[in-house]
Amino acid sequence: MSDYTPQLLTGEDGVSRCWWCGEHADYIAYHDDEWGRPTADDNRLYEKLCLEGFQAGLSWLTILRKRENFRRAFKDFDFEKVASFRSSRVERLLKDAGIVRHRGKIESTINNAKRALELVDEFGSLAAFIWKFEPDAHPTFDGRVSQTAESKLLSKELKKRGWSFVGPTTAYAFMQSLGIVNDHLPGCQSFETIEKARRKFKRPSVAGLR
Repeated sequence: MSDYTPQLLTGEDGVSRCWWCGEHADYIAYHDDEWGRPTADDNRLYEKLCLEGFQAGLSWLTILRKRENFRRAFKDFDFEKVASFRSSRVERLLKDAGIVRHRGKIESTINNAKRALELVDEFGSLAAFIWKFEPDAHPTFDGRVSQTAESKLLSKELKKRGWSFVGPTTAYAFMQSLGIVNDHLPGCQSFETIEKARRKFKRPSVAGLR
């Protein structure tokens, strides 16, 4: 059994944060202002699933620094608009140095937009489908977990519905970042903030159900 213990880092500002954001200003801002905050915004959920897919084989910092370029290229991840992209748009995006020029990932983003529309038709919103996979209980994050039973199930269900670049590790990173679980370390300045946000957050329900 590993004796690894995740560490908190204390920055020059005296704030304790999760180890992974290091000293990068981009990471620190993302950690403090976004990571783990729950949302029911369908476009933001779709965006994060797609960007996690783009990250495969790369660092999240690379994606984060290109995020505004991605938003411009994919119509702020409005999946109704992205679903209408044609092959000519794919060819233009492959020439866009501001994003990751990977044909498979670009085509996946368009495919997943169409699949997102199908989930909205079925469940009323993408959020209603996604939040079904929130675990009943979540153990304290120990820095070693890269996938869980819930992320495996989310991945499986998305793939069954035709989504791509949504493996269980990608699904778990997505769940961490959108507050479906709180994986800030105890002692991190954001841990209690996210706990409070999750307690106040109104989970979306499937259309027609209460």
